[in-house]
Amino acid sequence: MPAKKRQDNIARVATEFVSARRSASALVDYPGTMPAALAEAYAMQDAAIALADRVIAGWKVGRINPPLEGADRLAGPIFADQTFDAGETPRAMTVYAGGFAAAEAEFLLRIGAAPDPAKTHYTLAEATALIDRVCVGIEIASSPFGGINDHGPGVTISDFGNNNGLVIGPDIADWRDLDLNQWPVELTIDGASTGIATAATMLDGPFGAARFLFELMAQRGIALTPGQWISTGAVSGVHQVEIGAQIAAIFDDRLMVACSIAAQ
Repeated sequence: MPAKKRQDNIARVATEFVSARRSASALVDYPGTMPAALAEAYAMQDAAIALADRVIAGWKVGRINPPLEGADRLAGPIFADQTFDAGETPRAMTVYAGGFAAAEAEFLLRIGAAPDPAKTHYTLAEATALIDRVCVGIEIASSPFGGINDHGPGVTISDFGNNNGLVIGPDIADWRDLDLNQWPVELTIDGASTGIATAATMLDGPFGAARFLFELMAQRGIALTPGQWISTGAVSGVHQVEIGAQIAAIFDDRLMVACSIAAQ
């Protein structure tokens, strides 16, 4: 595709996704030509972030399986106005009616010290050292485009990585002394279990997701700041949900976080 046409397509995709999210309008078809490479997908995401003009409270990290262009994870922004502490009463989290909607049980890491913006390689220990808090949580994945997960990671990346919210649950005390990769994690929908899994099956675990994000953002030229959250990936899978569903995520039978699902 010629450079001018490519740039026009990037702008069109970003504009239409942002517009659809603002108006809560479903998109039957992808709003343009699908990205041919991850760099083009992130260019669409960057353009959409600029158009949305919203405060970013953190970043979601998801799996690319099988890997593409040497990448086995992807990232997208989590906006502050869709980031909530769980509280005592399950909060209603919104999804796009007619689009895609899912809930995911995830370990959440808070950045305690800003990564060096010029550093593009981290060891797992270096990445972990930049984290100051670990919580359990639920990521809400939703997009106006119902087929967002059906066309490869580039399409997912292009619409904010398919994120539409984050529920921050209880803190994990003494997390530096625990092997979180061995914790059984379960997501229930309306009281029915969707299965149990551990982060040991997720590449190099939650802190590996932080390492990936630090390296990716240095490459993209995006500064990460203390206090931002990293939603590290769906431990027990991506589970589609309906409006009105009641969601609970249970971690090692000791910590739980819950929410309900409502229309955007």
